[in-house]
Amino acid sequence: MERASDDGEPAGTAGAPMLEVLRGAGLSDVVAVVTRWFGGTLLGAGGLVRAYGDAVRAAVADAGAVRRSLVVEHELVLDHADAGRVESELRARGVAVLGADYAERVALRLGVGDGEEQRVAAVVAELTAGASGLRVVGRSWADAPEHPAGP
Repeated sequence: MERASDDGEPAGTAGAPMLEVLRGAGLSDVVAVVTRWFGGTLLGAGGLVRAYGDAVRAAVADAGAVRRSLVVEHELVLDHADAGRVESELRARGVAVLGADYAERVALRLGVGDGEEQRVAAVVAELTAGASGLRVVGRSWADAPEHPAGP
């Protein structure tokens, strides 16, 4: 669903240019709000289009973007002595580590994308010498790794 509003500006001079910048950047699931204070300068229709578009363009450049995907959440239980090394290696190999719970043992929560189950299971088996396995605990939204690595 998309929506744009000029909210008092001349028709087509605020909301539509802002929405076009978001579309052009390939963004979804985002909201852009630009507040303009009138400082006595009359911009005209073209100036308003540029001002609103440039404001959103600058905000997108400053904020950056994150790709999110729905993943199957797995739990990996480890001894404290192994947890740091395993977590570091998982991250280096492009596995999304969603969090860690520290108790008697450490439970890492991993986000595994569609088609990645076998690769992640193989990596876990390698890193733990087959001593630890994965257990599915649910689904959640997770940031995709910026540079997924191979096995």
